[in-house]
Amino acid sequence: MSNTIALYPLSNFTFSTKEAQPEEDPSVSARLQRLQNNYEDFGMRRTVEGILVVHDHGHPHILMLQIANAFFKLLSTPHCILFFYVINKGTRIYSPGDYLKPGEDEIEGLKKRLDDRLAPPAESRQFNASHGVDNEWEIGDCLAQWWRPNFETFMYPFIPAHITKPKECKKLFLVQMPERKVLAVPKNMKLLAIPLFELYDNAARYGPQLSAIPHLLSRYNFIYQ
Repeated sequence: MSNTIALYPLSNFTFSTKEAQPEEDPSVSARLQRLQNNYEDFGMRRTVEGILVVHDHGHPHILMLQIANAFFKLLSTPHCILFFYVINKGTRIYSPGDYLKPGEDEIEGLKKRLDDRLAPPAESRQFNASHGVDNEWEIGDCLAQWWRPNFETFMYPFIPAHITKPKECKKLFLVQMPERKVLAVPKNMKLLAIPLFELYDNAARYGPQLSAIPHLLSRYNFIYQ
């Protein structure tokens, strides 16, 4: 992918809701236990997530999902009501994506998971080509790899020297957003538009993976459309 990327404004996108998508695990410990069970059956888990970049007032924002209750400020645009970032400590925020099936291709797998999370229902008739409903995801560069050495919450941007069998590899891919697109958010989630300046050097709130995104994007020149 070119180091020059066109970013489109939030007001270009149409936001709606769809049926809730409950989490598979009720707690962190249950999620780690399922990871261990899957590792015993299939080996190291491969996870893919998309970094969706748009702009608002000439500054890059990352679209992320949040699970759990929190207080939000609202931004009204011609096409949507979009939740902005006022985040309670302890809520779970993440880039859209999920783990892959054994042998599944990374790029096609990420596209499918983005559709599962954010595409409007196939039977929906309220959107058309003018909303960008048929525009597909354009998956760009792999920006980072994070490794989980054990069945614990800690992940690292490298494999520790004493680890020979990491339990999970998570890859973050840049997603080039089209000029227009419909994003349908599950009713139990919120879509956040988080500016880079909020993520930068803010591991205390967002964790090391999300707070590293401004560094990962610094190689690109953005053109604000």
